[in-house]
Amino acid sequence: MNEKEHLEREEIFSQVLRAGRRTYFFDVRSTKADDYYLTITESKKFTHEDGSFHYKKHKIYLYKEDFTEFNEMLQKATEYIIDQKGEEVISERHQKDYKKSSELETVQTPDSFTDISFEDI
Repeated sequence: MNEKEHLEREEIFSQVLRAGRRTYFFDVRSTKADDYYLTITESKKFTHEDGSFHYKKHKIYLYKEDFTEFNEMLQKATEYIIDQKGEEVISERHQKDYKKSSELETVQTPDSFTDISFEDI
């Protein structure tokens, strides 16, 4: 079997979650013994100043024998976060009025003006 046939056989089922600069891939794959396992890939896009970009990818391989415990721990961790902080996103970048530092206008404060009295004119 050539590499392309192997990859086609290996990829059984896929789902994609796009989340801003991140994309999550949930892929069911096949082992050599024709059993299934899950890979979860996080792909994050980074843009350079010249407009070019690259992706960084991180993978988790999850096998059937770990599904139950993984699901339980994921459920407990996500419930804890929601219970402690609620569902509203509170990170600085996700605030409704968030502006990048490059987007902020320079505002002069009264301290930045020169104090002139009528006697000086």
